[in-house]
Amino acid sequence: MLHAYGRGIVSEKIVFEDKIETFISMKGAILRRETDDDADRECIAQRQGGTKWRLEMGGTVVAAGGVNFHYNPPYGDIYMEVLEGFRRQGFGAYLVQELKRVTYELGQVPCARCSTANVASRQTLQRAGFAPCGHILLGSIAEY
Repeated sequence: MLHAYGRGIVSEKIVFEDKIETFISMKGAILRRETDDDADRECIAQRQGGTKWRLEMGGTVVAAGGVNFHYNPPYGDIYMEVLEGFRRQGFGAYLVQELKRVTYELGQVPCARCSTANVASRQTLQRAGFAPCGHILLGSIAEY
C-alpha cells in the first residue's frame, strides 16, 4: 500500500525499543536528578513533559537527558545530549542505560528515536541495549 499510493516517502526518524539489558560501568560518574518524583509522576499522568537528569564526572556536567511522557502509556521517550569535549567516551551509552532503568522504576517502558542521519546517536542507543523497531515516515498519499 505504501509503495502503491505513497509519494516522496522518506524516513524522518528511526524508532527504538529496549531489547537488551546492559551493564555499562562508568567509574566516578554521578547521575543527578533535576526534577522531583512528584513532578515526574504528574508528567506521566498528564502525558506531557518529563524527567530531567544530568551526568557529572568530577563535578563537571558531561551530559544531560531525560524521559518525556508525550506518547501513549506506558511509553517514555528517552533523550540525551553529551556535551562537546566529552563525546566518544561512553557517557552517552551510560546515561541512556541509566535513563532506561529510571523509566522502568517509574512503571513505564523506555523507547527512543533519532534522526536517520545521526549515526552517533543511533550507535549510542544501540550500545545501551536499544534496537530499531520502526520508522517515522513522511510523504504524501496520491490522489485518485
